[in-house]
Formats: sequence, C-alpha cells, structure tokens
Amino acid sequence: MQYQSTRGSAPALGFEDVTLAGLASDGGLYLPTSWPAFSTDQIRGLAGLSYVETAVRVMAPFVAGSLSEDELRDLCVAAYGRFSHQAVTPLVQLDHQHWLLELFHGPTLAFKDVALQLLGQLFERFLSRRDDHLTIVGATSGDTGSAAIDAVAGREKIDIFMLHPEGRVSDVQRRQMTTVLAPNVYNIAIDGSFDDAQALVKAMFNDAAFKGRFNLSAVNSINWARLMAQIVYYFYAAVRLGAPEREVAFSVPTGNFGDVFAGYVAAKMGLPVAKLIVATNVNDILHRALSDGDYSQGQVVPTATPSMDIQVSSNFERLLFDAGGRDGLALADQMRGFETSKAMRLTNAQREGAAHLFSSARVDADGMTTAMRWAYDGAGQILDPHSAIGLAAAREASIDPSIPVVTLATAHPAKFRDAVERATGTRPPLPARMGDLFAREESYVKLPGTFEAVTAYIAERATPRG
Repeated sequence: MQYQSTRGSAPALGFEDVTLAGLASDGGLYLPTSWPAFSTDQIRGLAGLSYVETAVRVMAPFVAGSLSEDELRDLCVAAYGRFSHQAVTPLVQLDHQHWLLELFHGPTLAFKDVALQLLGQLFERFLSRRDDHLTIVGATSGDTGSAAIDAVAGREKIDIFMLHPEGRVSDVQRRQMTTVLAPNVYNIAIDGSFDDAQALVKAMFNDAAFKGRFNLSAVNSINWARLMAQIVYYFYAAVRLGAPEREVAFSVPTGNFGDVFAGYVAAKMGLPVAKLIVATNVNDILHRALSDGDYSQGQVVPTATPSMDIQVSSNFERLLFDAGGRDGLALADQMRGFETSKAMRLTNAQREGAAHLFSSARVDADGMTTAMRWAYDGAGQILDPHSAIGLAAAREASIDPSIPVVTLATAHPAKFRDAVERATGTRPPLPARMGDLFAREESYVKLPGTFEAVTAYIAERATPRG
C-alpha cells in the first residue's frame, strides 16, 4: 500500500514511513493512493469475530508491505489487552433506533485510546527496525494528550511534548497528562486556544530544519495510522447491527474531523453507511462548511465540550481532497488561501462529493443538556457532554426508522463530572483504576503561545538525531 499527500508535492511513501513521518513534507496529509474494497461476503465474514480479529482484517490492506498479518495481530493483542471491556468498543441500546458505541474503555477513558494504544505499539515496532529516535510533538483539546502520553510513556527512542491550552481542558483531562512522570514525557500549557496550539505544532512540522534535527512525528489525527485504527469500530458496530444486509447511520461528535473521516473511509471500503452525522457545538465551522460551503474561521467560544472547541479542523483537508477529485496541487492553493485569509468556499465538486454521505448539526448547551437528561431518564445511561452533542444531533436527524443510528460515545462521563452533574444531578465517579488521580503529583510548564518559546523549550530537552 502506497500513500500520497493531499497537497500533491510530497513523495509517495509506504505505511511504515507514513506512520513515522505524520505530516507530509509539503504540509499535506497522507491518504492511501486508492481505497481497498471489501466485498459483501468479506463484510459478512466479520460477524462473530473478536475486536482484535476484526481489526486485523480491516487494517491488513493498509499495512501491506510493512507488517504481516501475524505481526499486526500481535500489536493489536497488546494494544487492546489493556481495555477494561472484553468487547473493546461495546454497543449499548437506548431505544428502538438509537444506540451508543462506547469508545471509552481504554486506559485514559476516551476514544483516542482505540487508536493511540495501537500507534504506540507501531512506533516501537518500527523504531526497533532502525537506529533512530523520534520526537513526538502534539496539541490536544483534552483527550489526545493523555491517550498519547499513556501510549508512549517510558518507551525507548521516543520523547513526547504535548501542548494544551491552559485552563481550557477539564481538571481530569489535565491531570491525566500532567501526572505521568515518565522521563520522556513533557507537558506544556500554552497561553491560547487549541487552534493556537495546533498551529504551533504545524509550524514546527513545516520548519524543515527543526523537523529534521529532532525527527518530529505526530500523534494527532493528522497521522494516518490513527485514522486507520478508528475505521475498525465502524465495521465492528455495523456488522453487529445487521451489516452488510442492513444500512447503519452514525452520529459523531466532531472537532478535528478525524473520527468521522474514519467512518467515511469505512463507507468507501464498502460498509453500508446510510449517513454520517457531523455533530458540532457552537464552534460550528464544520456545520457551516457542510451545510452551505462556508469554511471560515471564527473566534473559539469555550464550552462544556472542550474537545470540540475548534475552528480549524485539520482532517477536513482529507475529505476536501478525496471528495473533490484528488487534485493535490489545486487543494494546496486552496489551503494556502485559507491559511492566509482564514476563510474559503468549498468547490462544487467538494460539496457534491460530501453531500451524499454527510449531514451536520449545530448543538448548543441547551440541546446538549436535553440529550443528557433524555439518555439518563429513558435508558439509565450517563453521557459525557461530547457524546450528548452527538446524541442530540442523532435525534434531530431525519433517518428512516428502519435504520439504526449509532452515536459514538467518545469519553467516560467522569472526565466531565461538573457538566454531567449539572445536567443529571448525578456526579459520575472515576473508575477504580483511576480513583487516586487527584492525589497524584503534577508536572508541567506554562509557556507563551509563541513559536520561539515552545521550540526553544523543546530544543533544550529533545534528543537530536544521531
């Protein structure tokens, strides 16, 4: 399997090189040069398989040439053996049509674990083949940071520097990052928003000298391997609800567009996805883009759903590339214009390419609270605020009643205890394995949100390439 950049100028790479590189050298994001296609019989053959075996079958085409199926299986066993539920991503029924796909049974209680536990294994496997050191630099709006840190803490040949916006993640999210005291883990709280942190990370990757000196790699969903791992649970859920004989719709609380893009890839591979509902909070750039073609950046409004407080969705570029005809040089011009003006209009091809599969909804605080109460009162399910945004959008969507609608439950409600208690009157406890979180020592540094300050801090502590 070969991978190409969305911006058309970087060389094609195999899976191992794409995983270690993260961002393409031309500033674009990697995608397979073509989508693997699964037949109806192949999808039907996933029925009854464990999550690990489902993962091996779904991901095998993407890693071809870099990993054998046996190697991939070993990595999946190691990654998903740390999950607290045997099904890894279990389904829970809410009513006759609505279901939750619980993605929070990993070690840091968020959907990011599904991909990052595997990515940590991939990094270690690939680095063991070469005499090299990796410096991971990432930005987090809450959950990516803790999941990435957990996945690589203490691993040889890896340092990780994680940026988060100071005061804009929950106390649980922050402590899950800052209480990991491994010598290769560095937490940085910056003065600014998640978009500011993400822009700093992109700037580091686009600085060829800095990137080359420290061999930078990414754990954000700009890294293809992360998205690849997320494709699996769309297949796993859909098959359990009747696919391939039955279509299934998914509602995805969305900030950076990676999670829902994985659903798009599943559909391109042949999974019968009736609709992908993009659920945003009031930071609604994706809703505006999909509903009327307006991809323009606004001011980030802090909300009870911090992982969605984003106005630049990095992975949206992948959809614009694939749905718009895969013209990398044209997309590079379009993205350069956006980076300058902070606004752009989707082309007709891009809008039409997305419209057949995607719909979107903007959910405010009242809609989020209503969904949380509905799930609690009607099904005894306590949702975190992000999952509630997804459920609210799912319930608003006009989906044929014969089609099951699966809302991706992206975080454990205990990560957002205050918001859950306000909505339901119930304060969810942390699971026993994390019960002492607030007694643990924290370690992090506060820095201005400037390229000079952050790169100077990293340069003093990272391991240069030999």
